[in-house]
Amino acid sequence: MKKLLLSLLAIFLIIEEWLWDLLTAFGHSLSQWLNLEQFEQWLSQTTATMALVAISIPILIVTPINLVAFGLLANGLILQGILMEVLAKLLGTLLVARVFALTKPQLLTFAFLNIIYTTIMRWLQWAHAKVTETTIYRWAKQLRA
Repeated sequence: MKKLLLSLLAIFLIIEEWLWDLLTAFGHSLSQWLNLEQFEQWLSQTTATMALVAISIPILIVTPINLVAFGLLANGLILQGILMEVLAKLLGTLLVARVFALTKPQLLTFAFLNIIYTTIMRWLQWAHAKVTETTIYRWAKQLRA
């Protein structure tokens, strides 16, 4: 059972890594295409309070999409609900990751965010260390290379 769970976690982490890389590159390209370099420069140098407001905006954009997905699932529209949740995940990762990358130093000045971030990173490092030991993870990394 432990091996199965680690294999599933490995698959999830692999997909997450691929999506993170792809969406990070897409976000950067989209930023250039929309000519947002000056805004991003300002955002990366803004105050901690403004950074908190900035990170809240994409969360507020994605939350209604998650609620719609949940509503679709609750009403038996499984495929539509799953597709809506995938859209929310992709959009959320794209927007939140971009804003977080630009405002991370300011956001981590808030003690509660620093504790949450440190705790999550510790869990992720532990999980990643366990998952990288699995055969499926090593196989997928070789396949990707």
